[in-house]
Amino acid sequence: MIDAKLVSDLLIVDDDDNFRTTLTVEFTSRGYEVTAVASAEEFSRVRPVQCAFALIDLKLERESGLRVLRELLEDSPSCRAVIMSGYGSIATAVTAIKLGAHDYLVKPMSVAAVEDAFLRDGQRQTEITGKIQDAEVPSLARHEREYVEYVLAQCGGNISEAARRLGLHRQSLQRKLRKYPPSR
Repeated sequence: MIDAKLVSDLLIVDDDDNFRTTLTVEFTSRGYEVTAVASAEEFSRVRPVQCAFALIDLKLERESGLRVLRELLEDSPSCRAVIMSGYGSIATAVTAIKLGAHDYLVKPMSVAAVEDAFLRDGQRQTEITGKIQDAEVPSLARHEREYVEYVLAQCGGNISEAARRLGLHRQSLQRKLRKYPPSR
């Protein structure tokens, strides 16, 4: 059971169990005291939170990480929060920065890049647009493939259920999966 008042060096909010666990292990090995939660709902149950750093996924299962960001900064205004997203866009980056995020990173990113974002001073608002514009622009096919893989993972690999959620015939989804090699 998590204490009602949470004090930590680093708060990680991500609904992907494997990714959250990996981040927790990596940052713990770097000397951080890490608290990890899986959802905005779980975060709300442990409020108020005091932490120096936070890494928050933009898209949580049923909620937006921006809500978590807003609530976190109410409790801990000096926290350096970084928003991360697998589907980065200028619009969401600008929104996150306006709400008080220290930086915005697009997945996949290294632990060193996250740590660098936490420790960087004074450059967040002036560089965020340039960083996103200078980044390699993924193709539409890559976005489609990543989204299909995401939905398929959410369905536990069930192609029929994924096809239903995507609004496709099962055979059409199978053709798409054969057309592109796995991205990872």
